[in-house]
Order: sequence, then C-alpha cells, then structure tokens
Amino acid sequence: MKFIKKIINFYFREYKVNLSGIFDILTNITFFFISIFIFIFSVGPEKETLSLLGVGILWTLLLLSSTLSLRKFYQDDFENGSLIVLHLNGFSFELISILKTISHFFFVQFPFMMSIPFASVLLDISLEKMYDLFLSFVIGSFILSCLGSISSSMNLLNKRNYLLGSVMVLVFSIPIIIFSVGLINIEDNFNSLINILIGLLLIIFAINPWASGACLKLAIQNN
Repeated sequence: MKFIKKIINFYFREYKVNLSGIFDILTNITFFFISIFIFIFSVGPEKETLSLLGVGILWTLLLLSSTLSLRKFYQDDFENGSLIVLHLNGFSFELISILKTISHFFFVQFPFMMSIPFASVLLDISLEKMYDLFLSFVIGSFILSCLGSISSSMNLLNKRNYLLGSVMVLVFSIPIIIFSVGLINIEDNFNSLINILIGLLLIIFAINPWASGACLKLAIQNN
C-alpha cells in the first residue's frame, strides 16, 4: 500500500511538472497544425488528393511532433537529481523507465490524440478512416513513447549530439508507420496488421525498461 502511494505521488509530481510546461505541449501542437497547413498548401486543396495522402501525412507529422519532446524525457530529472531521489525512494531504474514512459504517453501523446479529429477534417479524412487512424495511433504512440524512453536515456550518455536519439526513433518508427498506414488503407488485412502492431508494442515494451534502466544507471554513475 505504501509503494502504491509512492507511485501516486510520482504521477502527481509528473502532472505538476507537465502543467508547468504546458507551453511546450502547446508549441508541439502548434507545430503539428502549422505543418498540416503547409502540406495542404504544397499539395493543393483538392479533396481527392488530400484524402489519398492525408493518412500518411498525418502519421508523419504526429511522429515528427512527438520527437520534439524527447530531450526532456529524462534530461530535467537527471540534471536536478530527481532520478537519484526516486531511486533512493525504492524505485528501480527499470521501474522509473516504465513509469516515465506511461507518463509521456498520457501527458505528451494524449494531446495529439485529441487533435486527430480536427486534423482529419482539415485533410478530408473519412470518419471510418479516422476511427482506424485513432486506433493505430493509440498503439503506435505508445510504441513511440517506449522508443523515446530508450533514445532519451541513451542521450544522457551522449551529451554532444542530442540528434542521435531522434534519428534512432525515426529509423525504428518506419515499420510502425508502414503498418499503421496499411491498417487504415488496406481493409482485407486489418486483423493481421493490428496483431503485428500489438506484437511490436509488446516486444518494445519488454525491451524498454532493461535498455533504458541500464542507460540511466550508467549515466548516474558517470555523472
């Protein structure tokens, strides 16, 4: 019971931290919608073109927008000593990575989920495709949060070039985009593609705590 209370306090702290950084989240959302308008102006306002390219454009922009928040995944907590305090309070580095990944999913990815209906209207995406897009993003965004956890923890070991973590997320996100866009555009293989996405989620979620935890431990030891 005492440990559950610690987890509740952890998420209450995360809530306050993310609330104080609400402008960063709004900046990411603004970047997302400005990018949509740029794509609309570049490909033209024809509904057929937007409907054909809309899903791919939207998933690409969701990926790029979510990577903007990766640097602060662990960086602030590492610099102010919060990671050490959490570890001393009984949280293993593996558990910290799991809790931070879930926190990133709710406080960073969730606002993008709420933006999907508005973005779908701008890109003339049908209601049926919007539902599939939302479903694919629920699964895919959690995978992105897991990849973001790994890359951000690796960035703590590499203070010279923060772009490496973002590049890693982009490279490993290619299969996610392929299967997510295929899930929406190919009706016949819906169940197969959704199972593949869930399989990828389970694999990366299993790897995340061990990889991120090891990097966090090394970063604190070398600090």
